[in-house]
Amino acid sequence: MPAATGDALAEYASTWQERGVRAWAETWWMLAREVGDTIGRLFVAPPGTVSMHPNVTLAEAVVISCFDWSGKRNKVVYTDMNFPSVQYLYDGYARSLGAEIDVVRSPDGIGVPTEALLERIDERTLLVPMSHVLFRSAYIQDAQAICDRAREVGAHVVLDAYQSIGVVPTDVARLGCSFLIGGVLKWLCGGPGGVFLYVRPDLLGTLEPKITGWMAHENPFAFQLPPQRFTQGAYRFQNGTPNVPGLYAAREGPKILLEAGLDAVREKSMRQTARLYDAAQARGWTVNAPADPARRGGTVAVDVPHAAAVKLELLEREIIVDYRPGAGIRISPHFYNTDAECDLCIDAIEDILATEAWRRHDAARPTVT
Repeated sequence: MPAATGDALAEYASTWQERGVRAWAETWWMLAREVGDTIGRLFVAPPGTVSMHPNVTLAEAVVISCFDWSGKRNKVVYTDMNFPSVQYLYDGYARSLGAEIDVVRSPDGIGVPTEALLERIDERTLLVPMSHVLFRSAYIQDAQAICDRAREVGAHVVLDAYQSIGVVPTDVARLGCSFLIGGVLKWLCGGPGGVFLYVRPDLLGTLEPKITGWMAHENPFAFQLPPQRFTQGAYRFQNGTPNVPGLYAAREGPKILLEAGLDAVREKSMRQTARLYDAAQARGWTVNAPADPARRGGTVAVDVPHAAAVKLELLEREIIVDYRPGAGIRISPHFYNTDAECDLCIDAIEDILATEAWRRHDAARPTVT
């Protein structure tokens, strides 16, 4: 957590304590716009095109609710490597609205051939919810080719950039994606509850999400009865009262990434993930990440024996990693990490395996991995 984020949360508490309800007019009502515009600079989004939401699932649901699913164009194409929460939503909510779900399977658990995905995007396709960087393997999908194909047939790409924004430079204007969704929790040094939704400018004034609320109204404090009368700009995609402390927790981290420069962050990330990849391979461990640095995001997943227990021992040694079934131990160095810290992580895994220090965690079944 950046020191500035601690200060921001203290500011929230003091504002709540000292200003009370007046804080809405003075600060809080426009905070989502302020934070959204700051985050949007990281992927070259114009001001006023990014709304803030509590989680990706809700943001994706807002997008789904913008469309009529009763016609012939009702197909959704995505891969089985998408984050499960997103798949649950489309399999349940979108399908209940009339969507036909077409899932493209990964042949190796690392990535999905771009051509296999492009072949399934056709004139009946309405939405293509795709992960820019896959959460298990950090495989970078060819977002440009997929966006180009979607545009050819009149479909919309919903780009899940949670695993990319902050470590893989992204330009929504160049990509031409209709929507981009991400969050501050992964690479943007923010807290939970800070998810952002970009909507392409030409769609901002035409789409009317059915998952909506009073913040999306053109005159919210008139408290009018339905039907909804949508405001213009990003707030059109807001719904109920925002998570104000979550916005404070999301505000400062993106500023640090802007100052660091995403090209510099990416250059260092590629070098350090290559260091981790090579070190793991040299020890004979399974590496569930792309070998090509240009196709690898900011994470290297190392699958060693007893990986879940090894991960718990690493945490006790103050080496912060996580574990994902089917991937292994995910190591994610960021711009503030040193090469020595990368080496320390690899050496610690080697030591834990050699000394069998993992055994004392083998029976553990933590809820959070």
